[in-house]
Amino acid sequence: MLQGKKIILGLSGGIAAYKSLTLIRLFIKAGAEVRIVATESAMWFVTRVTLESLSHNKVYDKVFGSENDYTTEHISLTDWADVMVVAPATANIIGKYANGIADDALSTSLMAFDKKVFFAPAMNCKMFENFAFQRNLQYIQENGAAIIEPAEGYLACGYEGKGRMEEPESIFRAVEQYFDADSELKDKQILITAGPTQEAIDPVRYIGNHSTGKMGFALAEELAKRGARVDLIAGPVHLAVSHPNIHRVDVVTAEQMYEAALQRFPSAHAAILTAAVADYRPETHHSHKIKRTREPLSLKMVPNPDILASLGKMKKENQVIAGFALETTDELDNARKKLQAKNLEFIVLNSLNDQGAGFGTDTNKVTIVDNKNQIERFELKSKKAVASDIADKLSDFLR
Repeated sequence: MLQGKKIILGLSGGIAAYKSLTLIRLFIKAGAEVRIVATESAMWFVTRVTLESLSHNKVYDKVFGSENDYTTEHISLTDWADVMVVAPATANIIGKYANGIADDALSTSLMAFDKKVFFAPAMNCKMFENFAFQRNLQYIQENGAAIIEPAEGYLACGYEGKGRMEEPESIFRAVEQYFDADSELKDKQILITAGPTQEAIDPVRYIGNHSTGKMGFALAEELAKRGARVDLIAGPVHLAVSHPNIHRVDVVTAEQMYEAALQRFPSAHAAILTAAVADYRPETHHSHKIKRTREPLSLKMVPNPDILASLGKMKKENQVIAGFALETTDELDNARKKLQAKNLEFIVLNSLNDQGAGFGTDTNKVTIVDNKNQIERFELKSKKAVASDIADKLSDFLR
């Protein structure tokens, strides 16, 4: 997959820079060309001789270095490369990228690079959880950067938590998947909705449900791994995505999810709606917290837009739509009715009566029913494995 590809490997100043030596070897072994762009701090952790020996190229770490081939090295390098990988990516370099700061070799190169960029964050767990860093991380992801999530574990600083740079083999695979030209869903645009929605009662309280978004996120990752470009519209969840083919859009309410879905569906080849969307919302949103009294509190509820039905009406002949049905009684009959009423190609049924299925679990047990009245029943398995089954079904319809 990487034969002949040109990769810039960006190094910023963290102890995890030693792992990047293995990453260089993996890229070179796969047939890629590698050029190193480093911050001056990074050079405290690895030596120039090692980097240049492994990459077979000079290291670019000074904007005005006398050894540079060009006075605008950051421009010539970025014109040369197919992709850029920053590993380790410190909070500092991600903050610079998010805020348009270009004051060293790496940040100027990032500013000039207009193709795919992967970031593999590495830092202390408290730094990773800092609100400003999380804001920056979300912002660059929303603008097309691919985030290779750090792992949890023992950190060099002595803490234990999330912030350890992902292993070189995982970073390598993420880049390899990006260039996978033979995938069955390559370049298909697929819309996924995931997670719950929250409907505000007042500034403090809301109506929601127990959905965690795990199934939808697993499906988005599986489809992206197979080459699809995924628009993931996510309700309020505590999950992250790692594949560069996933474009995440965060929403809170059913109406926001509805608007986002309607905007993106016309350009999609398919849509799979896994989100647990609130059917109703309070008619009135109180601007101040409702004070508790001894009197009963009544809320008038009004229907939310039906996203699945709306897309079913919009659907063109060459588009595929699938939905989910979470049932507690008459499961198969209710799923069939939903399949027909909402003009779907297939529906994924799961029951809260099945142990290990439903909200919050890492497993699921599903039945897939399609518009040709074919029924496929699956055993209890991980949501990642279920995502693979659903992706297989989608591929059948797209073929």
